[in-house]
Amino acid sequence: MGKLYTKGNNIFFRDSRKETYLYLVLWLLLFLTPVLSIYLRLSHMPTGTAFPWDELLMIWRQYAIFLAMFLVHNFLLAPLLVYRQRRTLYFSSLAVLLGLFMVLQCSNRPDGPMRHHAPDDRHVVFAERPPHEPDGLERPAPPDFHDNGRPHPRDGRQRPPVIFGEHEVVAIIIFILMLGMNLGVKLYFRQRKDQERMLQLEHDNLEQQLEYLKYQINPHFLMNTLNNIHALVDIDPEQAKETIVELSKIMRFVLYEGSKQKVPLRQELMFLENYIELMKMRFTDQVTITVNMPDMIPDREIPPLLLITFVENAFKHGVSYQQQSFVAIDISITEGDDSFLHFKCMNSKKAKADGTASPAEHGVGLQNARRRMDLLYGDRYTLDINDADNSYTVILKLPL
Repeated sequence: MGKLYTKGNNIFFRDSRKETYLYLVLWLLLFLTPVLSIYLRLSHMPTGTAFPWDELLMIWRQYAIFLAMFLVHNFLLAPLLVYRQRRTLYFSSLAVLLGLFMVLQCSNRPDGPMRHHAPDDRHVVFAERPPHEPDGLERPAPPDFHDNGRPHPRDGRQRPPVIFGEHEVVAIIIFILMLGMNLGVKLYFRQRKDQERMLQLEHDNLEQQLEYLKYQINPHFLMNTLNNIHALVDIDPEQAKETIVELSKIMRFVLYEGSKQKVPLRQELMFLENYIELMKMRFTDQVTITVNMPDMIPDREIPPLLLITFVENAFKHGVSYQQQSFVAIDISITEGDDSFLHFKCMNSKKAKADGTASPAEHGVGLQNARRRMDLLYGDRYTLDINDADNSYTVILKLPL
């Protein structure tokens, strides 16, 4: 049974923990504030005064609504805007969240559920006129009362109940300020992450340049290619010329494009095709090489010499001259709000002297590829490596 290796991005976990701890401390202080306030108030009251648990629970119930809204915004909505740039989806979801918050606020007022009943005159009793009061004295008409005890003018019309009052207005203002604070904190930590990523990219620039140079002048690769060209000069001069052309294309791309931060996706895929064509000339019919690439390539960019690491490992560790071998490469692109490059490279494994498959080797190239993708993409890419008994499979999903 093969081992499954999945990508792990541990670079920015420290900042994520800091952000979580900050929110935890702020909400803990907020829930403890009414407790402290009540204790201070009780200190100025007679000894033995009961602790107003009903008041505290009512305050905490209001805070719980804000906490629930904050958790939804922090973990579901805010990442859409801060990390994925999905503005339309974010603001539409925010409108739904605001509507839900308004409903909860209107149904959970501090003075209990809303009651909007018409006044019932049967419960209002007026005293009769005293017998000694003169008949000509006019008495003021008794006021009409709402069922909350407040009178309203007798104008013959019943006023609509107050559904959206001062309490709800203040709550919505606090709600908006809370979400703005949440976005501000996330943008602050996002900026910290971007700055740290840029510093690490600059710090590793020399190391990356050395790695490019190591790949650019690969003695083993150049030696085998030149030997093949030398053998083809007398046997098949035309194929020897084609080999030289393919080799020059590869070296030109490596020398002039390899040092750039990003190159057009079309150029990177053409470089892969040239490399695979050159490798096909080196191997016999015992090696089955299949390549599937998209016909339409979008105008996107990708870090140079990123995919070649996996293809080179497939030919280096999976192809044998003594047995049937295969290398299968499949590349596809999905476009939409988020475009992704799907890369799959599968190869056979060389057999050892006892007939069993040799274990796959994980060299410096694969480690550097992981490091580069961690720095450039953070947690937005996925890399799955399946090291099975007779095959080795790499599946990469890369944002474009």
